[in-house]
Amino acid sequence: MDGREQATAYAEAALENMARHGVPRTPSNFEVWYTHASGRDIDLSKALDILVSNDQPFTDEQNTDIYQRYFNLADTSAAVYATAQEYENSMDTVLDLLAQANNDVEYYGKALEENLGSMGSAKDFKVLRRALETLVSDTKEMAAQNSLLKNRLQVSTTEIKSLRTNMEDLQKEVMTDALTGIANRKHFDILLRQMAAQAMEDGDDLCVAFGDIDHFKNFNDNFGHQIGDQVLKLVGMILTELSEGGTMPARYGGEEFAIILPGIGLDEATEVAEKIRTTVASKRIRKVSTGDDFGTITMSIGVTQFRSGEPLGDLIHRADLGLYHAKHSGRNCVVTERELDQAALET
Repeated sequence: MDGREQATAYAEAALENMARHGVPRTPSNFEVWYTHASGRDIDLSKALDILVSNDQPFTDEQNTDIYQRYFNLADTSAAVYATAQEYENSMDTVLDLLAQANNDVEYYGKALEENLGSMGSAKDFKVLRRALETLVSDTKEMAAQNSLLKNRLQVSTTEIKSLRTNMEDLQKEVMTDALTGIANRKHFDILLRQMAAQAMEDGDDLCVAFGDIDHFKNFNDNFGHQIGDQVLKLVGMILTELSEGGTMPARYGGEEFAIILPGIGLDEATEVAEKIRTTVASKRIRKVSTGDDFGTITMSIGVTQFRSGEPLGDLIHRADLGLYHAKHSGRNCVVTERELDQAALET
């Protein structure tokens, strides 16, 4: 199969999958499903497979989130590259200035040595005066060079500080969910790899919880996306407030959240998940400007524990499977991998 035939096959597969799952035929959605069909992005394909296996609807928000998560990093990457390039250029300027200063000092040292030698061997006043005049002239020039160098270094230092701040802001932006202010999927993936490696090295426990807001689509349909956004912000705030001992909450995508729980076993992690669930359920959703009461929301949560050396995909799959069972067990509950094991034994 040549390149054109292969591309046609990918396109047909993409359109077929989009139609099967009710995904609108927009350019961004087509790019997502074409990439999935081609198998070029394993993480994207895995995310789509999980959504499909859990019967998650591909809402406009979900489709936008997927596209932004996997295809909208180009602008950010370009900004990071541009800032890094400016930073490197500024550092080169500083190094050039320092090299110039070193040359100036070396020149001044030689001139000073020569003039002092002339003064020591002077036979008459004219020779001594000429040596002193030269020494004074070289000293003034060196002082001027030092003053210029100081000013240039101050400017370059200010630029470098500004660029460093920009780099830190860009890094934070890349790793943070814009709506909730907590970590995004990318940051979650990075930290999970780091924490799993640390847990294996230290022999510590590590758990992961996946939570999903129940009936969130209906909430959005009934009250609008602005109120839905407020719900997502509220959940993000609750997760942040309940985070302690290195616990790291993240918005995994759409209305799904993930929490990394380092240093604790399954029982303690389940207690944390229950605290999150009950806290979310206790909050009433109100519109501040009007006082309108939209009721309450609930969350379903799956919890699992890392098994040293296992692929992280397996860990995430069990947490997501726990979430799936929580959804199909009446929602507003926590299901751990123990319940999954028991369910497997009973079937």
